[in-house]
Amino acid sequence: MSKYRRLRPPAPGFRKKSAADITAEILSESVRSGEDYREQSLRLHGMICAKCGREFGLRDRHLLTVHHKDGNRKNNPPDGSNWENLCVYCHEDEHGRGLLGDYLSGG
Repeated sequence: MSKYRRLRPPAPGFRKKSAADITAEILSESVRSGEDYREQSLRLHGMICAKCGREFGLRDRHLLTVHHKDGNRKNNPPDGSNWENLCVYCHEDEHGRGLLGDYLSGG
């Protein structure tokens, strides 16, 4: 007996999807589920870090992240009230403060 599983033939009516079809499907799902909040936040709050004030352009916008104020990354209201744009350094600092506080308090 082989250690490899035998693949089943595709179901009747199965249609192979192109890469473009799969990409479009993923993008439409992410927009519907609110996962595209980063672009919304950048549009609403501008490309500036809310903590240090550093401004970002098109070339370095990948260094700007979205921080969820309440800590729940699934809470994405369309008005952006739970988001703040932070550079990667300030975002790391924001999350590191909680870890350090827990450590120092013995938690």
